[in-house]
Amino acid sequence: MPLGAHFRELRNRVLIATVAITVAAIVGWYLYDPVIAFLTAPIEAVKNERGDDLVSLNFNSITGPFAMRLKVAVFVGILMASPVWLWQAWGFLLPGLLPKERKIALVYFFISIPLFFLGAAMAAYTFPRLVGILLSFTPKGLANIQTANDYFSTALFFCLAFGLAFLLPVLLVALNQIGILPAHLMRKSWRITLFGILIFSAFMTPDPSAVSMLAMAAPVFALFWCAVAVAFFMERLRRKRGVDPRNRYARLSPDEATPLS
Repeated sequence: MPLGAHFRELRNRVLIATVAITVAAIVGWYLYDPVIAFLTAPIEAVKNERGDDLVSLNFNSITGPFAMRLKVAVFVGILMASPVWLWQAWGFLLPGLLPKERKIALVYFFISIPLFFLGAAMAAYTFPRLVGILLSFTPKGLANIQTANDYFSTALFFCLAFGLAFLLPVLLVALNQIGILPAHLMRKSWRITLFGILIFSAFMTPDPSAVSMLAMAAPVFALFWCAVAVAFFMERLRRKRGVDPRNRYARLSPDEATPLS
């Protein structure tokens, strides 16, 4: 394809992704009330438990409620339309792969989507409980007044961070399959990996406490060991087929593409 055709294809794929996000955002606009009710449930629970209004959410500007509704709608739209815009990005890259490589890439794509949603769902399950725990430390007689925009932005960002973190095993297994990251090296470097996961969780989680950081790091570290197990299993299968991962590139010529399996 000439360069102009590539740009036209990119334009069309960006347009399709934008339309999908816009349509899903319209749906998210009407889902605003149940989303807000779910996110504010822990605050309401603390208020009912304390029997006062010292724990509350407030908007600090007249345009705050509208901006918040628009932000929630866009976020829900991005989340709901993620299979569409991810596929458009993936589809733009697939023609550059060999047929066998396309099949492998598609497998990783279809595994990544449910893992992303699983991470976002776990964040939605964890965040209300995390908020309830943190608000319970507010002393009697003192106010804990949250800015609504900051609170809801934190909650939405929390879901996105969990979804991205759950893609770690897909990345590790992919690196193992192309021969960059052997399984024994993954297992040997678990301490460094744990440290990296903790650093990533500390940056991605919204509050400065260690509770939310550990809430993200624990399942991601468990998924890391699942990726290690899958990597050992795949290497064992390759050895049975007579393919040694350590010497798989020995007979390749400089003009030959490296295999993905």
